[in-house]
Amino acid sequence: MVHSPRRSQTAMVMLGASALTTLGAIPPFLVGAQAVLMQRDLDFGPSVLGLVVSTFFAVAALATILGGKLLEKWTRRQGQLASGILVALGGFGLAFLVHRWEALIVVMAVLGLANAACQGTANQTVATVLPAHRRGLGFGIKQSAVPAAIMFGGLAVPTMTAVFGWRSTFVVTGTTGLVVIVLALLQPRVGRTVPRGGFVGGAVDRAPWAPLLMCGIAIMFASAAANFLGAYLASWAYDVGLTVGQAGLLMAAGSGSSIAIRVFAGHRADRRYGGNLAVVAAQMAAGAACLALIGLAVPWVVVVFGFLAFGLGWSWPGLFLYAVARVGRDAPTRATSVVQAGAFTGGAVGPVLLGLVVSGVGFQGAWWAAAGSFVIAATLTMVARAGFRRDLVRRPPSRPFGYGGGVRGPRHVTGGDPGGSPA
Repeated sequence: MVHSPRRSQTAMVMLGASALTTLGAIPPFLVGAQAVLMQRDLDFGPSVLGLVVSTFFAVAALATILGGKLLEKWTRRQGQLASGILVALGGFGLAFLVHRWEALIVVMAVLGLANAACQGTANQTVATVLPAHRRGLGFGIKQSAVPAAIMFGGLAVPTMTAVFGWRSTFVVTGTTGLVVIVLALLQPRVGRTVPRGGFVGGAVDRAPWAPLLMCGIAIMFASAAANFLGAYLASWAYDVGLTVGQAGLLMAAGSGSSIAIRVFAGHRADRRYGGNLAVVAAQMAAGAACLALIGLAVPWVVVVFGFLAFGLGWSWPGLFLYAVARVGRDAPTRATSVVQAGAFTGGAVGPVLLGLVVSGVGFQGAWWAAAGSFVIAATLTMVARAGFRRDLVRRPPSRPFGYGGGVRGPRHVTGGDPGGSPA
């Protein structure tokens, strides 16, 4: 039986989406991993570091909210072209034009626009181009790009940064943006791919707004905690006794474990019928426990639970996006945009607020506050899950849809012909 796209095309779509996401996500983690050196050269402290990272995510969130409808109209080629241009401008700007921290904030705003374009284009590709039975794995691979960005940032410190300086890492980022531009220009001009779906009353069947908004708020709290981990773990590890190189290697190892678990979680999601948001909530709860223990300031505890915080506590983003795309009905791009905007907002608010906590009461209080943010996120995720389930019963979709988990078959089926195969 021939599938469309073919297996090789499916793999290329997954890898392309992951690479684009990595490129968009890497700047704040490069800054975080090289913070000790950049703070010395540009003369700024922990609170400014939080502002720099938050600016990146704030601009990305605003661009995602205001530009969501525009993205739905763009072809993949147009999205990739815009992404490459913005990444190149930001990367080369940071490498050659930034000599004060005020300029760093401006350039990080440009890179925030680039991240919005990269993430939105990749989400649209996975949600609409991949076959339905590969989208869980697709989102898992796509979202493994974020810990990959952290891993590359960590590895950059004892390698490229040690030899050529921190600016060299952003030369590589800008050059990669140029590669994306070339690849986009080489693509054939084709129309936008849209998912096949049913319609209700002549209108697009969309996900319920209230649970979707709840997911956006939940991931905002979760991202606030997770991005604080990515931005500050290296500095905290250095403060408790690790060297700069050891702190970078800790981030790289933790990110590697997060990549593996994100991909595995997506693979498992493709082999069951829903039940994904409950898994997401459990992962967030594990993250809360790890962050609380990191705050104890014992070197071996920071190493062990810093590693586990990445692997167990930050393995939910791909599964979260897949779960929301799955219940997004005929508008998965819109549904994932709401969640992506929440993630960017959390990335914007979390580091700057928790950075102020660091300046005011120290790192220990900030780690415990971040753990509390994870607890709130897990709770809201379960509330949203209940809302989606009620909506499926009250407003069945036009085609059969299986949900509630289960491997051999879904625990519940709603919509269309109950005897049909679930979506």
